[in-house]
Order: sequence, then C-alpha cells, then structure tokens
Amino acid sequence: MFIEFKVTNFRSIHNTQTLSMVAGTGTELKEQNMLASGLSSLPDILRSSVIYGPNAAGKSNLLRAVQFMQSFVLTSQSLQEGQDINVTPFLLNSKSRTEPSEFEVIFVQDKVRYQYGFAVNNVRVMNEWLLAYPEGRPQRWYERKYDQQKGSDTWYFGSRFSGPRTMIDVWQKATRQNGLFLSTAIQLNSEQLKPVFNWFQQKLAVILPGGDINLQFSIEQCASEDGKKKVMEFMNSADISITGIELKKIPFSTDIFPTNISQEIKEHLIRDFQSKEMTNVRFLHKTDSKDIVSFDISDESGGTQKLFAFAGPLLDVLAKGRILLVDELDTSLHPLMVRFLISLIHNPEVNRSNAQLVFTTHDTSVLDTEIFRRDQVWFAEKNAENATRLYPLTEFSPRKGEALERGYLNGRYGALPFIGEFKF
Repeated sequence: MFIEFKVTNFRSIHNTQTLSMVAGTGTELKEQNMLASGLSSLPDILRSSVIYGPNAAGKSNLLRAVQFMQSFVLTSQSLQEGQDINVTPFLLNSKSRTEPSEFEVIFVQDKVRYQYGFAVNNVRVMNEWLLAYPEGRPQRWYERKYDQQKGSDTWYFGSRFSGPRTMIDVWQKATRQNGLFLSTAIQLNSEQLKPVFNWFQQKLAVILPGGDINLQFSIEQCASEDGKKKVMEFMNSADISITGIELKKIPFSTDIFPTNISQEIKEHLIRDFQSKEMTNVRFLHKTDSKDIVSFDISDESGGTQKLFAFAGPLLDVLAKGRILLVDELDTSLHPLMVRFLISLIHNPEVNRSNAQLVFTTHDTSVLDTEIFRRDQVWFAEKNAENATRLYPLTEFSPRKGEALERGYLNGRYGALPFIGEFKF
C-alpha cells in the first residue's frame, strides 16, 4: 500500500515536493475510492490519484523520481566501486547542482508501515534511513550519514534491528559508497529487510513517460487459456469486440526493425535474436455473415493495440494488489476508455487486492466529482525559478460537487499552459 512520496532536487524538482495518498475527511465516494489501511494508527488511503498540468511542468519527473528510487534500490549493489550514480539534480540553481537528490517513501507491506529514504549525488550515497512502525510507534532501524569532515559514513543501528552483530558488521562493510545498505543487506540474506525490498520489487510498477508498454506481458497472459479468457473479457468489457486471440510462433525477421535503425544496432540485434522465435498476435472478429476473420495486431487501431498492451499489466496489478504509476494514461485512448480503466481501480469487487493507480493526464473529461474525490486531484506547474511545484486541489477548498473541469479550464486552480501569440 502506497501512502506518501517525497522528492527533493531531482531534474525539474528543486524544493521538496510531496504526493500523499492519505484520504481527507470527506465521505464522498468512500466505498469506491478509499481503502482501509488496516492499521489503527493510519487513516484511510486513496485508491488513486490524478495529476494535471501543462507540458514541461514536471508531472513526468515525479514519476521518474519514483522509478529512479525503485531502480536504485533494486540494482545499487551491482554498481562497481567508483561507478557513477545516474542521478540528475535541479540544474537551474548554482547551489542545487552540487547538492544531493533526496527520495523518501512511506508504505505498508505485510501489515507494517515503513518509512524509507536516501539522498545521493553522482558519486555516493550521502544519507540513508529506515523507520518501521510494527507496533504503531516509530522504530529507527538504521541510519547512515556521510561525514564530510571525516570522509566516511557514520552508522546507527537501533535495538529493534535484528540479526547477529557480526552479520550487521558484514553488511555494513560490504556496502560501497555508491550502493545502498538495503540493497547490499538483501543480497547477503537479511530476512528483516525483505518486506521493504519486496515492496519495491513486487508491488511497484512504473510506466515511464514516452515508453511503450511491453506487449510481452499481455502475450504471456494469453499463453494459458484462463489468461487469454481474462484478457478477452477485459477488452470486450471496454467494448472492443473480439471473439478470440491467436498466438503463433514465427521465425525472427528483420522486417520488424524501424527503417531508421543504425546498421550497427541492427547487426547486434540479429546476433542476439536470429536463433529465436517471435510471437505473432492476431485478433479474431466475427463478420456480418458470422464468419471469423483474423487481423494482425498491427492492423488494429492504436487504441486497441494500447488496450491489449495494457491488459496484461493491469490484470497483474489488480490480481496482486500492486501500485501502478502511468504517465499520460490518455495517450491513444478514448476518454471513455480512460474512465473504464479508472473504474476498474475504483470497483471494490474487481479490485479486491487493493491495487492503487497514480497517473498523469491532459484529459479533463475525467476531472469530475462523480469519478474522483477532491483529495485525489493534484496539479503541477512551474514557479518563478522554473522549478516544479506539486499541489493538491484541496488547497482551493472546492465545494462538494463543484464543476472541477470548468474551474480548471477557467484557470481557478492554475497549472494551465500559457498560450502566447504566434506570427508566421
């Protein structure tokens, strides 16, 4: 369960920006859009949040920050000594260019609340901390901080952080300056830290800006008859009328390469894939005479292709109660399809495992109090120093039932593009 994310000094984000999934006091759409945290010390949590704002406002960078945090947790232990950390601070301020980027997330895993974060620059981890709330009260399990005067890390391990002291010493000494203690200790079999690592590995799914959703996930779902049936039901419930899905193994072909691909990359791909097979996806449709015809997926509309690509990840998210973050959910999808996808997350009978969705969009048709609670809507815009500012709709104290789309387009909440005059 995703509760809160904070990021400081990352790409277009300068000062600390916070995205919270904690529900407010309003009771509207309570059954559909809220879920109980299951912890007495924690209020109800939102099933989804939507972020609006003009192009280049930094909406995508918020998702990039989550993805960077996830990727660094999962892979930092594999960095070689001296290898740079690929992190970009806010570059439009002379001071911030030399300061670390900081990330922190609060989440629930296995009925325990955790608060985990770290600060890094291109060379080293400057700070790392983990708090746990197994009994409702914070326990500081460990903290690591780089002491610039001494030129080394200072460490703290709390009494509730278990494991033989000799093993903790081994994990500490094995942690490189450009790697996380969490990642290193997991590699060396820390049982107590597994729930934290597993949340990043198994619960979090980020679809980055401009990145296509990999068809392979949906193809793998269709490998079994039960999985294929679920994908078909998903697509047909979105009014995509198909009667079947065919998967056929075909030899690898260079015909799939884009025309602008370089010869060097083409030769590299041929070496890697020439001995392998590809999966061809075809959709079956019924004609007016009840005959069945098949269409290659490339002949289907962009919306149908994206919905098929989305089917596998979304079904997986719903089944496993994962947290899905998507940039520009509306790309290639009709507004009614976007409403349909949101409705699945908000339907307790479908979303029985309490999956959550955070997405950016320009589709104002879903900015509707019949779809979202007022505390589920966020905006991003650039401030005077050209840095991203993230803020909630609730800052404006909107009335219950307020026409949110009209208010947004009329500039009541800000986060609109400035359209200047253009002469040709």
